[in-house]
Amino acid sequence: MDAVLIQAEGFVGSIIGFLVSLVVGALGIYIAGRVVTDYGDYTYAIITALIGSLVWFVVALLVGWIPFLGALLAFVAYLWVINSRYPGGWGSAAAIALVAWAATVVVVYLLALLGIVTAEALGVPGV
Repeated sequence: MDAVLIQAEGFVGSIIGFLVSLVVGALGIYIAGRVVTDYGDYTYAIITALIGSLVWFVVALLVGWIPFLGALLAFVAYLWVINSRYPGGWGSAAAIALVAWAATVVVVYLLALLGIVTAEALGVPGV
């Protein structure tokens, strides 16, 4: 019976970690969208983060085994998601990805200092 309780706690912990990571990753995308394109809706950013992380996962699963090219294709797929969801072009998408990454690093670092999360976030690659 104890093993089931431990697994349930692990599952609940994973769900909480997923949700916190998604919220933090979306915050980075929201901030970046406001800074780069002056378009900002937090719900839109959450959906973008979720779609972006799923697309990254699928592409990395399919071609991630190819050195360098796999990671590059996953990143380009992530940029494609941003480019298709926010106004501007590929340059704006790259700027949003960069600003989102920087904003998420700062937020995750501060939350990690407070002992709230570990240093990772869903929806923004490399964080």
